[in-house]
Amino acid sequence: MHRPLRASLFTLTLIAGATSLAHAQTEEQRSTLADQQEVAVTIYNENLALVKDQRKIQLKRGASNLAFRDVSARMRPETALLRSTTAPGSVSVLEQNFDFDLLTPQKLLEKYVGRNVSIIRTNVATGQETTEQAQVLSANSGVVMKIGDRIETGIPGRIIYGDVPANLRDRPTLVMALDNAGAQQQDLELSYLTGGLAWKADYVVELNAAEDKLDISGWVTLTNTSGATYRNAKLQLVAGDVNQVAPQREMLMRAVAAPAPAMAKARNDMVEESLFEYHLYTLTRPTTIAENQTKQVSLLSASGVPARKELLLKGNDYYYQSSHGDLGQKMKVGVFVEFDNKETAQLGMPLPKGIIRVYKKDKAGNAQFIGEDRVDHTPKNETVRLKLGDAFDVTADKKQTDFKKLSGTSKYNYVFESAYEVVLKNAKKEPVVVTVQEPMPGDWQVLSSSLPHTKGSSNTAVWKVTVPAEGNTKLVYRSLVRF
Repeated sequence: MHRPLRASLFTLTLIAGATSLAHAQTEEQRSTLADQQEVAVTIYNENLALVKDQRKIQLKRGASNLAFRDVSARMRPETALLRSTTAPGSVSVLEQNFDFDLLTPQKLLEKYVGRNVSIIRTNVATGQETTEQAQVLSANSGVVMKIGDRIETGIPGRIIYGDVPANLRDRPTLVMALDNAGAQQQDLELSYLTGGLAWKADYVVELNAAEDKLDISGWVTLTNTSGATYRNAKLQLVAGDVNQVAPQREMLMRAVAAPAPAMAKARNDMVEESLFEYHLYTLTRPTTIAENQTKQVSLLSASGVPARKELLLKGNDYYYQSSHGDLGQKMKVGVFVEFDNKETAQLGMPLPKGIIRVYKKDKAGNAQFIGEDRVDHTPKNETVRLKLGDAFDVTADKKQTDFKKLSGTSKYNYVFESAYEVVLKNAKKEPVVVTVQEPMPGDWQVLSSSLPHTKGSSNTAVWKVTVPAEGNTKLVYRSLVRF
């Protein structure tokens, strides 16, 4: 009799233990933004961000479930890493689930397909309410319900639900099954990669009246569509083309030792430093990046930067190989402005890629937009060159005045001689200098020219042509090319 009794007690103990374990596994602790101590956000160029969310949380010892609420709705859960900063190694993550199916009337209805709800109808005449039980049959492109022995479509009245399904959350939540071997109060840091956070650089330039100096302001535009708000965040931006594996696009983010931050001489709110083969910009103050928000943060500002303006007429190499005659009337002359990204030019900070918009004041002192250009990442000591448009008052007429084939029977031993006339016209009240740039193919030489030229590169002849006010200048030259 004792053995069956012992067996029964053993069985009851197993059942009680299993019940206790199941209770521990299903009981959920919640962490909200109220627990947050600090959040740091590093945003990359390609719609990618690294979030480090540190919170002070009361954890039960042993096994428990932690619902880490208010994470990004576009989190990549495979990159999530939870660690204890107060007792490293004391908290282990056994399992995790990312719940991003958010609570809405439609989602709630969809979760109740196959289940019963209560329908409350109101009599319009008397105001009396009646309640019926209904089974939700479908919630796809409308609702279908079975009420008694009839089938109804549409929403017949107010719907009363018994509860909210466990996997339907009002905020994006990462639920983790934990084993805590340390103290109950822990500082936990959750780091993860997410989409929905992006940044870009925009620059505003004002050119002075003499067009030889400019003032520049740089702005960082942040866009947050990640489904979360990052309050008083430590913001960092990485400029550079970071490789991501497709299609999973998994990345392992590691801390990289970098030199001490080196501020540019320009006044700015960002500290810049090298990071691997990229550049890292750190905002010197915390900022809040609200959900579904676009905001701008100052990147740099500099005044009196030396600038150079160039009027450029650029040719083509194809017309040195055959007879063409007239090459164009009233040809457009491009307008370019360039400046050096150097400390001696009041700059010297590596510039993230973006759009530079240029303004100039009119005679009344009002700043007018005169053009924009997109620039790539520009290192320190490099030149920034902007095409702002085409000149209105400066044009060119161009024609081929002579062409002859001197020798050659195949495409590899041709010799051509050709002559050209370029008439540059200036309707302005002051003289201008136009750069004429001619790309010449093969082995080439300028046989004769009415104006001196230089060799800009191995395949380019360059002339600097002064055109008088309300006048014109004719450039005549003859060339020889060999293939």
